[in-house]
Amino acid sequence: MNDGEQRGQSETSDETRQIIEAVTRFIEQEVLGFEKRFASIMQNERRLFDERGQYVKEILAARKEIRKMSSLAGFYTMFGAKELGGGGITASTAFHVYEAIAQKYGPQRILIEDVVVPSPFSNGLSPVLLGLHPLLRKTVLPSVATGEKTLCFALTEPQAGSDVWGIQCNAIHQSNGWVLNGQKHLITNAPYADYGMVFAVTNREQARAHEGGITAFLVDLTESGVSRGPVIPLMGHQGGDLGSLSFDKVFVPDDQVLGLEGEGLRLALAGVNAGRLGLSAKCVGLARWALELSVSYAQQREAFGKPLAQHGVIELMLGECAMDIMAGRSIALRCARKLEEGQSVIKDISIAKAFNTEMAGRVIDRAIQIHGGLGLTNDFRLEAAYRWARVVRIPDGTGEIHRRTIARQLLRGDMEF
Repeated sequence: MNDGEQRGQSETSDETRQIIEAVTRFIEQEVLGFEKRFASIMQNERRLFDERGQYVKEILAARKEIRKMSSLAGFYTMFGAKELGGGGITASTAFHVYEAIAQKYGPQRILIEDVVVPSPFSNGLSPVLLGLHPLLRKTVLPSVATGEKTLCFALTEPQAGSDVWGIQCNAIHQSNGWVLNGQKHLITNAPYADYGMVFAVTNREQARAHEGGITAFLVDLTESGVSRGPVIPLMGHQGGDLGSLSFDKVFVPDDQVLGLEGEGLRLALAGVNAGRLGLSAKCVGLARWALELSVSYAQQREAFGKPLAQHGVIELMLGECAMDIMAGRSIALRCARKLEEGQSVIKDISIAKAFNTEMAGRVIDRAIQIHGGLGLTNDFRLEAAYRWARVVRIPDGTGEIHRRTIARQLLRGDMEF
């Protein structure tokens, strides 16, 4: 453990430090062996993805095996609610764990990120599953908890992204269930998921008035009428885990409604807020990873007869990176503590998500500049980090939407800082 990691963990409890040490030990002892075994595949995207843009079967099998091993070790479910059989670990501890993994291992680790520990809301024991019918808790939940089956969070549509009230996917009740029709777009894990947490309009008038009318369903994605679109590659990648779903007269039984009819967005918000905080943690961790690379490189690389670190312009860039990281980390941890205390975090979570996704981009951009031409290659993986940081400014609410939310909370009298 380096000095930066030690200082970062000095604020955490003994229990949190033990969890971080246990997770990283699991990765070192179990997961890195998989990376070594499949290095030739993972280092070349033409081998990593098939002609459809999906991960090749060897990688999909490895990811499933790692999920199952992580579940047995207690890591895959540790952030899930105790009511779902999870560890019920606090928001602050979750932040520290996500941060530590990103800081230690950096980007482009497809057998680590969201595999050892799943996404906070779109896979594993998602908070959305708190709305599961008791019967499904017995039949569906066990395979999700072990990592045998995976989920996707299907809210976004071709014409409805930030405007969640504008979704067109609809469900009409018939006898003992619902008939679902519509499309979902840009959905993480859609090409691979076994189940979708799908949000659909069940009362158009209520939805137009922003008074409910949207219901969440757990949909078996092997059902008749469900079809998957092709993988949607992002930022020059050859494939990935983003896709689309179409529902054509798909029958969904009543017991597959998640939560109460018309209150799907309440469930969605609980999940998305967990995701925004987890994403903030990853951004902070990745920014720290990039800064550590930059400090090391600046001390070793010489230009004009002295190390880069002794050039004033480089010192300024390193200082700005540290300022950005500390600010973003403090914002997010304050938000996590408020969540644990049951306080409203509408403004705080928007500040954390917008600031940290943009902060990561700034820090990584400076890191590339410090590394010069080598920063534009992927020798240091900074190029991969840069692409990731640009992508995460869009999902879970764009920076512009979050600024609007912040402003509206201020205008309603929320002036607490």
